[in-house]
Amino acid sequence: MKDFIKYTLATVTGLALSVSLMTAICIFSLIGMALSGSATMAVKDNSVFVLSLSGILQERAKDDPMSIIMGSAGESLGLDNILEAIEKAKENNDIKGIYIEAGMFAPDAPASAQAIRNKLSDFRKSGKWIVAYGDSYTQNAYYICSVADKVFLNPQGMIDWHGLASQPYFLKDMLAKFGVKVQLSKVGKYKSAPEILTADGMSEPNREQVTAYLQGTWNSMVKDVSASRRVSTEKLNEYADNLIMTAEPESYISMRLVDKLMYTDEVKVEIKKLLGIDNDETINQLSLGDMANVERKNSDKGDNIAVYYAYGDIVDMAPGGLSSENCINAQVVCRDLDKLADDDDVKAVVIRVNSGGGSAYASEQIWHSVVNLKKKKPVVVSMGGYAASGGYYMSCAANHIYAEPTTLTGSIGIFGMFPDYSGLLTDKLGVKFDEVKTNRHSAFGTPARPFNEEEIAYLNKYIDRGYNLFRKRVADGRKMSVDAVEKIAQGRVWTGSDALKVKLVDELGGLDKAVKKAARLAKLDEYHTTGYPAPPSFMDQFVSRMSGRNYLNEQMKSVLGEFYAPFMFIKDINNQNAIQARMPYRIVMK
Repeated sequence: MKDFIKYTLATVTGLALSVSLMTAICIFSLIGMALSGSATMAVKDNSVFVLSLSGILQERAKDDPMSIIMGSAGESLGLDNILEAIEKAKENNDIKGIYIEAGMFAPDAPASAQAIRNKLSDFRKSGKWIVAYGDSYTQNAYYICSVADKVFLNPQGMIDWHGLASQPYFLKDMLAKFGVKVQLSKVGKYKSAPEILTADGMSEPNREQVTAYLQGTWNSMVKDVSASRRVSTEKLNEYADNLIMTAEPESYISMRLVDKLMYTDEVKVEIKKLLGIDNDETINQLSLGDMANVERKNSDKGDNIAVYYAYGDIVDMAPGGLSSENCINAQVVCRDLDKLADDDDVKAVVIRVNSGGGSAYASEQIWHSVVNLKKKKPVVVSMGGYAASGGYYMSCAANHIYAEPTTLTGSIGIFGMFPDYSGLLTDKLGVKFDEVKTNRHSAFGTPARPFNEEEIAYLNKYIDRGYNLFRKRVADGRKMSVDAVEKIAQGRVWTGSDALKVKLVDELGGLDKAVKKAARLAKLDEYHTTGYPAPPSFMDQFVSRMSGRNYLNEQMKSVLGEFYAPFMFIKDINNQNAIQARMPYRIVMK
């Protein structure tokens, strides 16, 4: 009898759990469909698009309904969504202006902030207004908001305007404490990515290039703010030198950095004046999420131009685990580009690249797919914050290349880093090794010892061969001689403005210009764009969230901050291709 009751209860419990699970899946599926953005939103007359500049900006938005359900939405922003929303607001006659609310805003790169600012500048040319407000302004937020017709600040607020600095850190001595050394083979005197693990400080060539692109980026920012606020570049640099974040808020008005000090309720009054409505009326507001559901004019008319997003580290295959997020998986990208090449409905392809590089082998494979794609239809590259080293490798074969003035690109060079754990194993842990081998180099790559001089010589030849191939790919793609490429290679990083001068890119501009160029090359009179690859389904996101991988990744990023990228690089160093075409993990400009 006891067994009967036990088994009956087990059966009932199992059925109950199954029903509960199926019910939960059904509910989440319905929620997913509701949040999928499939419904078109009707825009009321006299509306305002409210752009909240608060959170971490990345190349492409994660359309993650689970974040909305769990209350963590808004922690990250997608550059693609912001640019599209501004364009929709420009086209829609019922939207009269944009209200920017500045907060703690962190772009992934200066070029991404510049892309938003340029899009807002284009919006103003339509005759519509922009108003910006902040309790305080970070430097990047102020750079964007300075394009507004009116810039307002909280009476007790501040503006952070201090210039740019980069402070790379070096882990050689830290690794040595654990008995770990990194053997290096590289080509290019400016190729500085390995320095974090092999040096005590910046090499002089690296200092030279960092100084150049840091100053170039700052000059571009200052020039833009100067034009919008009618303040001389000399004055803006003087303000930065005097650390005006500590100044009295009233002084920002005399500096011409803001137009007025006011609280949020007073800003609403100003917005209502612009809309021509009474103070007791409600402002019709549209959030960034709302704008995703606003239908765009002619969104499906004409021929299709594919916009393919490729951002993150370039890898041979998805590494899995914590580091699997936002990578350019060569196997997937090559397969996708081959499909686009064979798709007769796609008349041209724009590849949006935002990557500091990665595996040299993977970069070569993607380059090959781009070449094959170009044989069938025009290919235009739009460079985001970074398109350097492997990111440039995969771009150089395109018909035409666009970059933002502050894009970091070039870095034509490769290297190999080979960890030597023998000190850790033998000296620290007391592990002993013996050896039996059949051939001279049978023990090549063993953890028992570092490479010897003869093995290093072989590796150097291998690296040289990879560098020569990289230069040849660039020379062929850019229609230059190899000698001409060598003069601008050696691993040197260039801003987009400087890259234009040395013919690494064809024009300066954002994604819109790249799409228009692709249409001209394909001889299209009427066209629309489609983003690729398609975002993951709701259930895929649900399963990923439930696995805990995304949550752990987010927590790691939150805790480690700017140290996250190098930490993950070291963690996965043995899982990566030994030969790398990459710039420093992520250049932090403060």
